[in-house]
Amino acid sequence: MSTAVKISDDLVAKAKVQSKVFKRSIAGQIEYWAKIGQIVEENPDLPLPLIQDILIGKEQVKAGLGTPYVFGE
Repeated sequence: MSTAVKISDDLVAKAKVQSKVFKRSIAGQIEYWAKIGQIVEENPDLPLPLIQDILIGKEQVKAGLGTPYVFGE
């Protein structure tokens, strides 16, 4: 389900640039920023590059390009 929200023209302009660089839609770029922001707020001790590496690793495992780490082995 989608919901319309009002955001600043400045944020949209920044999202347009980033969305072109990373081949996302403008909405997809803003959703990505929101997801990263939520993760950072929930994990304030983790640096952003580590969070990004974790997200990349999860997608690689989903795509069959790696194996999940099993703790305790």
